[in-house]
Amino acid sequence: MIKLKTAICNELNIQFPVIQAGMAGTATAALAAAVSSAGGLGTVGAAYMSPETIRNSIREIRDRTDKPFGVNLFCTKEQGSMAGFEKVQHVLNRFRKDLGMKETFDFEKPPQIFEEQFQVLIEEKVPVISTAFGLLPPDKMEQAKKAGSKVISMVTTVNEAIAAEKAGVDIIVAQGSDAGGHRGTFDIGAHPNGANVGTFSLVPQVVDHVTVPVVAAGGIMDGRGLIAALALGAAGVQLGTAFLISKESVAHPVYKKALSESTEESTVITKSFSGRPARGIKNTFIQEFEAAAEPLPFPVQNALTNDIRKAAAEKNRPEYMSLWAGQATRLLRSDEHAAQILENIMEEANQVLS
Repeated sequence: MIKLKTAICNELNIQFPVIQAGMAGTATAALAAAVSSAGGLGTVGAAYMSPETIRNSIREIRDRTDKPFGVNLFCTKEQGSMAGFEKVQHVLNRFRKDLGMKETFDFEKPPQIFEEQFQVLIEEKVPVISTAFGLLPPDKMEQAKKAGSKVISMVTTVNEAIAAEKAGVDIIVAQGSDAGGHRGTFDIGAHPNGANVGTFSLVPQVVDHVTVPVVAAGGIMDGRGLIAALALGAAGVQLGTAFLISKESVAHPVYKKALSESTEESTVITKSFSGRPARGIKNTFIQEFEAAAEPLPFPVQNALTNDIRKAAAEKNRPEYMSLWAGQATRLLRSDEHAAQILENIMEEANQVLS
């Protein structure tokens, strides 16, 4: 098997230049450990986890592997407005009724727990801290470096990449609009639907404006995508959707089925579930909500829709679930272990170069 050692392999002490994205809700300790054990960098999506759960996940990974791994957090000061709450709740109650749930009109804003989450990463001395939606504040960056952690940040524009390098980030992930789920756009006010620059337009421009290693993300599923990214100057790739249907993924079975049946035409960028733009498979929730109301800002909208998404999963109703997915789903391989997915990518890369 080809080894393809690049700058991020040396920086992160990994065998292959492949990072598994820290997808909140689905990138658990089991998936992260499997990817890390296989030679990539596994990442726990800890943004919605309690500090205690994060600590337990870190320790679970260390029980499963002695390889490096990462933990991803949302790094944003967004508070969210309640303006328009009644109208949004009215629409959501239609969905609740269809799911056999009780209507609700009460709501409490989710607590801000970033400080506590981050402290766990410092105490546990995690090898890699990755951030989305923004950068670590200077004091947090200093703490991370003192703890011996490498810092990775997701960006969606060249200006964000330049800011990330100035802030002390070790590796930059350039996320194209092809990517599934939430991308790391810093300022949603300036880019209401995210900074929608395609992966292979974004990557070389970021590479030309920073000196730290750049990782390509968005619509990359196989060895061809890896080699293409390297040709554009990237030092590796970050994959999310590719690992969602792995055996280690905790994505719901109907979610995995929807992924395997989707195409490059299936996804849209929507704020309906969370209040932040995210790419997912278009379904009843997205269509009907967007026709009826404007979502509240993140994280309020995300908290408001949480009970619906959970109930939909319990009842096997994908039409009300957030089915995050990138644009290259025809390339997905179903029912494989994460290690096999990674091995296939590296073998395909070898074939491209041979």
